[in-house]
Amino acid sequence: MFISAVSTRRTLFGCRFYVTKVRGGNKIYDNANDAIKDIRSSAVYLSGGFGLCGVPTTLLNAIDKRDDIKSITAVSNNPGVGDKGLAKLLNKEGKVERLICSYLGNNKTLEGYYRSGRIAVELTPQGNIAERVSAAARGIPAFYTPTGYGTAIESGELVTQYDANSKPIAYQQKREVRMFNGRGHILETSLKADYALIRAKYADKNGNLVFNNSAHNFNAVFAKAADITIVEAENIVNVGDIPPNEIHVPGIYVDRICPTETETDIEILKTSDSDELTGGIRDKIAKRAARELQDGYYCNLGVGIPGRVPEFIEKSKKVYIQSENGILGVGSYPQSNNVDPDIINASKETVTLLPGASSFGSEESFGMIRSGKIDVSLLGAFQVSQTGDLANFMIPGKLMKGMGGAMDLVSNPQSTKVIILMEHCDKYGKSKILKTCDLPLTGKECVSQIITDLAVFQINKQTGRLLLTDIAEGVTLDHIKLNTEAEFDINENIGSF
Repeated sequence: MFISAVSTRRTLFGCRFYVTKVRGGNKIYDNANDAIKDIRSSAVYLSGGFGLCGVPTTLLNAIDKRDDIKSITAVSNNPGVGDKGLAKLLNKEGKVERLICSYLGNNKTLEGYYRSGRIAVELTPQGNIAERVSAAARGIPAFYTPTGYGTAIESGELVTQYDANSKPIAYQQKREVRMFNGRGHILETSLKADYALIRAKYADKNGNLVFNNSAHNFNAVFAKAADITIVEAENIVNVGDIPPNEIHVPGIYVDRICPTETETDIEILKTSDSDELTGGIRDKIAKRAARELQDGYYCNLGVGIPGRVPEFIEKSKKVYIQSENGILGVGSYPQSNNVDPDIINASKETVTLLPGASSFGSEESFGMIRSGKIDVSLLGAFQVSQTGDLANFMIPGKLMKGMGGAMDLVSNPQSTKVIILMEHCDKYGKSKILKTCDLPLTGKECVSQIITDLAVFQINKQTGRLLLTDIAEGVTLDHIKLNTEAEFDINENIGSF
């Protein structure tokens, strides 16, 4: 068998070094410790997974035990929770120096490290992470995207690092802007790594990989963009056992394979027999939103209230629900005896798949989103302006969740109708529907409709005013006026819900 050694020169933070990989030979290792025995500190690591689905937990556990591996730059959609997923490394000071992610979620430990200067965080739209890594895998150094245009991503206002006193000392790089077909786009550079840590359902001894449903997520694209790709597989099979048409990642991208020693964790267990519809505010909003979905629509559901909408879609309608983590054909919550940890929605909740559903990688998911194949996108929000500006990813000094896939989902409002589902007022009783948003924007003039627990508004982009079309039962017009800062007109025929 022909075996050759290839050295690749890489530059990281001004330092040059070589990563050597062996082409050919045995790719199978007995365990994760052997598979990572020569990996280094101060390197860039891609870590697959979405929530806790498809996370290479066995490999992360092995790295956690290596005290000599420090100062990692970790790239992952989200940082895990508690001591699960990437959080295992992030919770150990000095292990990870920099994190590139789209969503911090509820990881309070990480947020504390970030605000006290112990870790740098580069928030990046979810689709941009997928596309930057995908570009690297294809040898493309940079590309223009509408995602992030008109936001703090473009202007470079997001803080990447604080000092010990929570004073900003570094910001993300300002993006170059160009106009294409009358739309603004920003320049993003590709993102290549030294190592990729991947979890697969099947791997053959040549390195060909197969992923299971929503565990596909970032794993496939990450596997293709590193100098050394290390895979933990639930099943290691012989060459030829996987039919060629079923292979998701060809073995040319994979260097090492070891058996997984961990089960897939479930972040949010939702079942149809334990999570009954309550008729509360969230279900009231979701039920009204379901009326907007027409037969044949392709619809994306964001985190939170939007995830409830499938429970209220009329059985006579055929609506195709797309989840940004790589599913088209999302069904309702599963029965408690039929839960699959590899089938989750964008809220990290367990769901089912409808007949005819498909699963795919995150780069494919956001490609169909940005290209306008999605008819309707349902999202939550902190604030919406009367001109359709949206703010839903951070409250400076208080809350830093991250934008997730929202910036991608609102990047093509000409083709995709963006509907916001939210409570009318915040927990302090202040209106969330404003004349002008005062929080960092997720997108400009991108929202078409707002559905709250009190009312439904259409947004008139020409007049810059709202149009009240529906009022919730038991709510008066005076109550809506009192709780809405934005200016609005009243439709001649007011509906109810």
